[in-house]
Amino acid sequence: MPPLLLRNRELLLKPSLYRQSTFRFASSHPNFSSSSSKKKNTKMGDRVPDSGRPGRSSSARGRGSDTLDKLSPYRDGCSSASPTVGHRNKSSASPNVGHRNKLSPYRDGCSSASPNVGHRNSSPQTDGPPQRNSSPERLTSSHGANAQETCLEPRPFDICRTVSDGVVRLQKSLLEINREKKREQSVDVHVEHLRPGMILLKRFISYHDQVKIVQICQELGIGEGGFYRPGYRDGAKLNLQMMCLGKNWDPESRLYEDRRLFDGAIPPKIPDEFKKLVEKGLCDSHDFLKRQKKGSYIEELPWMSPDICIVNFYSNSGKLGLHQDRDESIESRQKGLPVVSFSVGDSAWFSYGDGRDVDKAEKVLLESGDVLIFGGESRLIFHGVDSIEPKTAPSNLVEETKLKPGRLNLTFRQY
Repeated sequence: MPPLLLRNRELLLKPSLYRQSTFRFASSHPNFSSSSSKKKNTKMGDRVPDSGRPGRSSSARGRGSDTLDKLSPYRDGCSSASPTVGHRNKSSASPNVGHRNKLSPYRDGCSSASPNVGHRNSSPQTDGPPQRNSSPERLTSSHGANAQETCLEPRPFDICRTVSDGVVRLQKSLLEINREKKREQSVDVHVEHLRPGMILLKRFISYHDQVKIVQICQELGIGEGGFYRPGYRDGAKLNLQMMCLGKNWDPESRLYEDRRLFDGAIPPKIPDEFKKLVEKGLCDSHDFLKRQKKGSYIEELPWMSPDICIVNFYSNSGKLGLHQDRDESIESRQKGLPVVSFSVGDSAWFSYGDGRDVDKAEKVLLESGDVLIFGGESRLIFHGVDSIEPKTAPSNLVEETKLKPGRLNLTFRQY
């Protein structure tokens, strides 16, 4: 092997030899100045031409061989606004080169010309102190109150998807749409008598009315007094989104009030379209009881005019434990004024019974368009939602209203 190649190979294999060889070569260079010769060759204002890099002065090179490229171009003690490209300057106060600097962007009255993290400022530097940029701390302090309020203000929950959700959906053909419309129109209402004072009206709410319910609840839900996730003082939260109409119900105090406690919002009024559906459901239930029994249907299922509505939206993981609706007035409970429940969207397994024992509770599947009514003897039954059946909502309803996966439930009562 030629001697030159052999020598290069030894230098690569032994880094210490390479550093020694590099130092000997640098010391033989005419512009090289060691720390011992610094005082002899360098004076304030003297400049020695540099044949190495253009624009470099001997004042920057005459500070020792170990710190040739590590010093700031400012001699007054200010840190460099743009450290030399190719290495990390640990003395620089600028946090923009390869690491995060914990120091303030302003130190000793000097500012960093490039406060942007991860960006190198290659603009040429001029003599004198660099220009001062706006401090992030000052920007925060001037707008801190508004920024904090914006962060703390909860966003209203929207039960419908936005148009730009990024999900591509294929449109159905006209034939499939017509078939589904005919199927929905041909569906007859089926009445089930679950127990005394408890009536289930299957497929009672028409497709058109379901669309209207979703649209109205979506509009009210994103406004004042709209959907929010209720909770308790100990930090526990219900696994659903809630909105109250007519009067606000607080799960912590279990009281009905005219305003919401945490933000003072006034609950929206119950729309007339909802009241008409409640009235029609009670009339059909009374007609069913007339045909089935000879006794008084009013005693089994009293009439009521709703002035309170609690709207709950359950996601696919939503549920609600067994409980009683006993926060209405004493007169309302003694008369057994019924609770009327609307179901829209995905199906849900509904449990009910005379106690809190889940194993002894009976279950029924509530589908989109069903109406459940319980009053009279069944007014104070324990009831809850065990689980939601995903992807069971009518496809036309989801496509037209953009309803999110889950179940929309409206429960009407008279205070």
